Amino acid sequence: MTAVAALQIGTGVPPARILAFEDEMRASAASLVVLPEAVLGGYPRGEPFAEYFRASVTVPGPEVTELAGLAARTGAVLVAGVVERDGSTLYSTAVFLDPAHGLVAKHRNLVPTARERLVWGRGDGSTLPVVPTAAGRAGAAICWENHMPLLRAAMYAKGVEIWCAPTADDRDVWQASMRHIADEGRCFVISACPYEAAGDDPFRGGSVVVGPLGDVLAGPLRDAEGLVTAEIDVEDVVAARHSLDVSGHYARPDVFSLTVDERPRDGVTFLR
Repeated sequence: MTAVAALQIGTGVPPARILAFEDEMRASAASLVVLPEAVLGGYPRGEPFAEYFRASVTVPGPEVTELAGLAARTGAVLVAGVVERDGSTLYSTAVFLDPAHGLVAKHRNLVPTARERLVWGRGDGSTLPVVPTAAGRAGAAICWENHMPLLRAAMYAKGVEIWCAPTADDRDVWQASMRHIADEGRCFVISACPYEAAGDDPFRGGSVVVGPLGDVLAGPLRDAEGLVTAEIDVEDVVAARHSLDVSGHYARPDVFSLTVDERPRDGVTFLR
């Protein structure tokens, strides 16, 4: 058994605000903690682009390094949503921070939604990692990427055991989506949603941990900051997949197939 958690906190907070939960994270003994979408950089709210751009972070960069230090001190892998600046383009990105090795992987959101398209670029197939952790093999899908059936199929085929879902979706129906993914993929799901006490359209939370049969293990937490913690046993994934393994015995490759292009898609290629 091991503890995992979602840290429910606002978007666009300074690293120091996240570090303030260090003692609580230590006390939880969580080996993996998921943070909301855009916890660094902030969710776009219509502010001038230049202002929003200045609030973004580089990966790697000093703000990510501060969170990596938190991972090292607490012994927890952190999966955190950040607004990543690369050149003059911004991406909604999830970074994987290992206690011993720091930044080990990142995933860029493939399809920004609605107003996000005005400020965020689109990731490509080169950032679809599944990362070994003390809690199990962890992957990430950001917010409404979780509604992409083929992305889910690709991640299931990679053997994801802990599905990390940084999000800004605080609707009640999001809970149904998280439970469905856990049941469909026979994996644990940790979803971290932001909470904000004030503003024109504040987030009300909803962070949750779900087991591999769709059972809610902790949360959803509403209308407060805090750590949502649950004890999990990755062996439960093995038992759950006895009846349903969507990329194994429940697949029909003679009827359906999926090709995933994981090559980086740079706009310019220099041949020498």
